[in-house]
Amino acid sequence: MRLLFYDFSKNCEKLKGKNPIGYEQIRQRLWQKPWVVFAKRPFGSPKAVVEYLGRYTHKIAISNRRIKAVDDKNVVFDYKDYRQQGIKKQMTLTHEEFIRRFALHILPKRFVKIRHYGFLGSSWKRQKLKGLQEKLNVMVLEKRERKPLFRKCSCCKTGNLHTIAVFDRRGPPVWYLGAGQNTIPCES
Repeated sequence: MRLLFYDFSKNCEKLKGKNPIGYEQIRQRLWQKPWVVFAKRPFGSPKAVVEYLGRYTHKIAISNRRIKAVDDKNVVFDYKDYRQQGIKKQMTLTHEEFIRRFALHILPKRFVKIRHYGFLGSSWKRQKLKGLQEKLNVMVLEKRERKPLFRKCSCCKTGNLHTIAVFDRRGPPVWYLGAGQNTIPCES
């Protein structure tokens, strides 16, 4: 919607620059037209809004309860045929076709399923959220700075242990195994 309005206003500016009289005539005709705006009744509560949006923003391609049978060749699942007033039917597809259709719902790389826009958008929040909270007298809880957690010696429980090396699941290399055994034992 924002992009559409931007294109419209950009074209208005072009028309105003090229033909100011024509622009003003079009503008006057638009103001004389009796516009009708359709707006649905508002939702009953914030909970209803969240439930409504949740059906679309967190929707998956097909839920497990709709899949009725899987054999070595086919997948059978329920669906609603909206061309026939939403009658529930069953469809049988081969594994290849089922996976092809399912893969159509996978988002491309770097796309996200849920987007926040308007006052929930991250750029708006960074710019104006603190000012809005001040105007509404909202107590903002400041995040406490987390102190780094230093591990203590397992034997004497004093001092701080610092990580020198991290190994993968295979463990330390053979040449490293003998190095840690010649250390001085903990004196408590």
